[in-house]
Amino acid sequence: ELSPFIQSLALFFTTQNPEPMCALRVPALAATGFAAQSILRRVVPSFLSSRPTTHVVGDVFSGTNLILRTPLHPSAFGICSLPQAIKGDADILLKGVGDKNTIEDVKRIVELAKRASLRREVLHTDFLTPPVLKESMLVLERLADLKIVAQGGYPEAERCRLSVGHLEALTSDPDNVAALSISGNFSFQPCSHGDFLGAILGTGIARNKLGDILLQGEKGAHVLVVPELSDFLVSALDKVGNVSVSCKKIPLLALEYDPPRTKSSKSIEASLRLDAVASTGFKVSRTKMASLISNGDVRVNWSTVTKSNTTIKTGDMISVSGEGRLKIGEISSTRKGKFAVELIRYL
Repeated sequence: ELSPFIQSLALFFTTQNPEPMCALRVPALAATGFAAQSILRRVVPSFLSSRPTTHVVGDVFSGTNLILRTPLHPSAFGICSLPQAIKGDADILLKGVGDKNTIEDVKRIVELAKRASLRREVLHTDFLTPPVLKESMLVLERLADLKIVAQGGYPEAERCRLSVGHLEALTSDPDNVAALSISGNFSFQPCSHGDFLGAILGTGIARNKLGDILLQGEKGAHVLVVPELSDFLVSALDKVGNVSVSCKKIPLLALEYDPPRTKSSKSIEASLRLDAVASTGFKVSRTKMASLISNGDVRVNWSTVTKSNTTIKTGDMISVSGEGRLKIGEISSTRKGKFAVELIRYL
């Protein structure tokens, strides 16, 4: 007998518009349990994409014949193959991008993924900002037969590179991030993050070739770059501000970074609206926070939010231009119907 999952699936197909029937031979293994979902997620979308009048998958399978009606778009499964995503479904995928400012970047990454999948190779993006990284991963995770790996050099990295490739090609984590140590005597002339960034960009390197910069106090800084430019930086970078420096390659395991400093507090809120919670967390008036939100200066989980009544939840990261970042911790209800919210402010 067919499992309830396949029975439901067959009923769904056969209630579509009465186009010519087609037959798909489903292996006996797919008649029960979780294997059915795994097999059908891969077999059916690619099978339906060609949409001829009648199909029977050859004799490589033995088992139950499942009669399906066409046409049915593979996106009904929530996934699609990469060639179809570019030809017909790319626009649909991009409609799901929450931060509209990232659409062009995400589109280029989808096109990169197409090349990698079709050629059975692994390709890498440059370093991506958190919003682009988030939106790209949400889109690419919906594509079948594609594997993605995000790497920034260390666990808390904000700027990361994406490696994309066919499942058969991307079998291990690629080595696509290099680390450099920039050292000098910064005891009397401390340099900021902007000083190091400006010095590196002054050598002619584009910003998207550079990852995070980890300040090391008087010792200098550790920086993440694309591997192909590490030798160039070692030879070209000789000064940060007015301080003479030396630059050398180091292993990623030698990176030194401190977990971000935070300060936690509790707040009782009448609602979980973004403007209410953020105004408390950043200690600004609710009117000012509403203005910042409407002006596009507030991001939730790296995506710009312009509606003050957006509901926040545990784990959300709120970023406000000029104010910093705030993470939402545990949320619980009070006896009076309000909300006790843990606010974790990044210092």
